[in-house]
Amino acid sequence: MTELSICICTYKRPDLLRRLLQAILTQTLRDVAIEVVVVDNDSLQSASAVLNEMVDSFDGALKVLALANSNISLARNAAIAAASGNWIVMIDDDEVPVSDWLEQLLNVQKTEQADVVFAPVLPEYSEATPLWIREGGYFDRRRMPTGTKIDHRDARSGNVLIRRSTLQAIAASQKDGIGPFDPAYGTTGGEDTMLFRRLDKLGAVMVWCDEAPAHEFIPTERATAKWLLQRSYRTGQLFIRTELAMQIGVRKTAFALMLSARACLQFFLALLFALLLLPFKSLRSFTWLRVAASQLGKLSYFWGGVAHAYGNLEKQKKS
Repeated sequence: MTELSICICTYKRPDLLRRLLQAILTQTLRDVAIEVVVVDNDSLQSASAVLNEMVDSFDGALKVLALANSNISLARNAAIAAASGNWIVMIDDDEVPVSDWLEQLLNVQKTEQADVVFAPVLPEYSEATPLWIREGGYFDRRRMPTGTKIDHRDARSGNVLIRRSTLQAIAASQKDGIGPFDPAYGTTGGEDTMLFRRLDKLGAVMVWCDEAPAHEFIPTERATAKWLLQRSYRTGQLFIRTELAMQIGVRKTAFALMLSARACLQFFLALLFALLLLPFKSLRSFTWLRVAASQLGKLSYFWGGVAHAYGNLEKQKKS
């Protein structure tokens, strides 16, 4: 009986996928039945050559699915549906974990009796990455001591261990039983935020494991001021969308007014700080400029659509 299913969704990153699969093969975990489920979300199946090359190395424990529809929610749902393990590990195709990754995740789960265990994702820069990007720490994420209880604000779908029955409960609670990731967020992002918000409401025990990091490769096209500002703008849109999705009735309208007023104030303050700091502390100035971009993204949700991160569309109507 499979105890652990590692679910990977991949899209046009065959070399990084190969690196991840090789890291899985060298894990120190023993005496635990493991399978790997890979969903190729590229209509051209760009991962097929790597998967065919490595299938024998997994001795029948590698499942491969093709999903042409570029929707990250559908891809993740397909991987989870194909998984047979009691526990699901999700990791992105541009990440590579340390050698005792699985061992550390399972140890913390047992110690804390957790439903979900999150671990760090650390940036891995190319040699061409500008020094100011590295020094600014713009790709760094908050880390906590192992065992810390966390909620959806520190949750993400890369490098996480989740009880399969918990995911099944989320799927059953959604419209038409489609899930656990909501397809409505599958081209914009925010699907993981919605999942962990729902897990919060169910009372799932979610903890941190700081000893099981994965390193995420940061391509040079992301290591730019333009990309970082666009990311902050989109993050702001998704914050408003997911916040309002958890509200109903009149309360939703009142909450929207409060959030928009707060975003207006924070936008002007952040822009002011960015301008004041620019001559003296350029990195801090850019940090505040990103805050301003995020607030502008929040406000843009009320007058437009949501930017797409997946697929070929650029806008999506609010839902």
